[in-house]
Amino acid sequence: MALSVRRGVAACAVAMLAVSGCGESGPTAAEAGETLKHHITEVMKRRRALDVRITDSGGRDIPCGEGRAKRTFAAVGRDRASGTEPGLLNDLLMGALFRVAHYRIVEDEENAPIRLANDEYRTVIILDSRRHGQYGMRGETDCLPVS
Repeated sequence: MALSVRRGVAACAVAMLAVSGCGESGPTAAEAGETLKHHITEVMKRRRALDVRITDSGGRDIPCGEGRAKRTFAAVGRDRASGTEPGLLNDLLMGALFRVAHYRIVEDEENAPIRLANDEYRTVIILDSRRHGQYGMRGETDCLPVS
């Protein structure tokens, strides 16, 4: 009798852990960082940006505490038309990003960077073109498990 009670309690404990989400699923910081890098570089390719330069290569954990970290990545590139206004460049980047992955607009105010998030990949991308004819993108992951 005692053995069957212990088995029942153990089975209930396993079921409760599975349902409660104690075993976190989703990407690690490194996995999300690679996805972020892919999304940004793919957008630059789709825009056929010239002279693309990585301004933040990421690739390292930025500690957030409790065994969690985030990753960053950033790039700039030149548009074929050197006089294209920054706001239009951001719109062009956003259109290309929507073809790469599903992002939702978090913040989009006049004459300010556009902030977008992807809940599945746990990434945030900021479209931050500031000069005529120059694309600018940067991003970061959420604070995620290191392993």
